[in-house]
Order: sequence, then structure tokens, then C-alpha cells
Amino acid sequence: MATTPVIFLKEVNEELKKVVWPTRNEVIRLTTVVLIVSLIVGLYLGGLDFILTKILALFIK
Repeated sequence: MATTPVIFLKEVNEELKKVVWPTRNEVIRLTTVVLIVSLIVGLYLGGLDFILTKILALFIK
């Protein structure tokens, strides 16, 4: 089912009109949540890596 680029772009435009875009406050709130969760996971994995590296160093020496 081949369509021309013009038809494709018209259909894309129609679909984008149906999208419910988040409000500014929702974007700020959800971005904050993502940053905080990423920081927590990063700290957890970094700490775990540090601890496991020290334990492994005990066995290698």
C-alpha cells in the first residue's frame, strides 16, 4: 500500500491533531520524577559497583 509523501504528511497531521499533549505542569512534574529516579538508581548502582569492586579486590590480592 504505497502512498505519496503528501498523503502521508496529511495523515500525520491529522493524527497529531488527535494527540492529547501534557500540560506544562505535568511535563515539569514528570521530568522531575525521572531525574530523581535516575539519580537514585545511579547512586545505588554506583555504590553496589564500588562495594563489589572492593570485595573482589580482597580476593585478587
